[in-house]
Amino acid sequence: MKIGYARVSTEDQLQDAQIDALNSAGCERVYRESFSGKSKNRPELERMIDALREGDIVIVQRLDRLGRSLKDLIELLDGFKQQGVQFISLNENIDTTTAVGELAFHMIGSIAQFERRLISERTKAGLDAARARGRKGGRKAKLSSTDVKKARAMLSDPEMTKAEVAVHFGISRPTLNKWLEIYSS
Repeated sequence: MKIGYARVSTEDQLQDAQIDALNSAGCERVYRESFSGKSKNRPELERMIDALREGDIVIVQRLDRLGRSLKDLIELLDGFKQQGVQFISLNENIDTTTAVGELAFHMIGSIAQFERRLISERTKAGLDAARARGRKGGRKAKLSSTDVKKARAMLSDPEMTKAEVAVHFGISRPTLNKWLEIYSS
């Protein structure tokens, strides 16, 4: 079965061109959505995925109508493949029912994986460079060893509660407990 998916970002936009293209491609059922592509809440897409059966073909007018990002698109297409569902994007001429279309899809996936690895390598190199200059990553400590000593002194007063000490330092009581434990040795 050929199943179409049409999405526009707002209610004001028209899906007519997408619907016409999907009908011309022979779609027997078309799922229509009016949500931003950035939104994870796409109920019609979920409904379509739930209805897919092995041998079905999902058709979109353009790739950006289906995926929120390249990563999201690849995850969707991998899910289709695992279900035995083919995919066609009309504008980009990607058709996984053909060898050339499947090759194009794999090339897109390889480029996305390459991009993710480059980002990871750049991030690691940046962190290493920062460490080499003496910078330490992570969140700034809530309390110094001096602050912990002051907190202990405040807590030696039987009238003072941990909650009051925590408020004094602008932290929560569990955070105070954590720092008291860290500096207990």
